[in-house]
Amino acid sequence: MIDLRDRDIMSSMEAAKRWVKADDYVRQVYRKTPEKFPPGTIRKFGKQLVVTRKGMESATGETEIEAKQFASIRKNPNIRDL
Repeated sequence: MIDLRDRDIMSSMEAAKRWVKADDYVRQVYRKTPEKFPPGTIRKFGKQLVVTRKGMESATGETEIEAKQFASIRKNPNIRDL
C-alpha cells in the first residue's frame, strides 16, 4: 500500500517549489520529455500529477538540497565557497 503521507511523494506544484522551479515545471518536462521520469515515479490522478523524489532527481539531475544550493548561488552569484 502507498503511504500518501510519505514526503517522497508530492504534487507536481510542491515538487517544483521544493526544487526551486517554476510552478508548471513538472508538467512541462513531463509533457515534452516523459522519458526523464523512470517508470513508477510519476502518475496522473485526474488532473493532478503526483511525482516521487526519485522522479524529480532523475528529471532535474540534482537532489532537492543541491537544487536549493544552486538556486541560492544563482540569486547571489557573489557567494563563494571558502
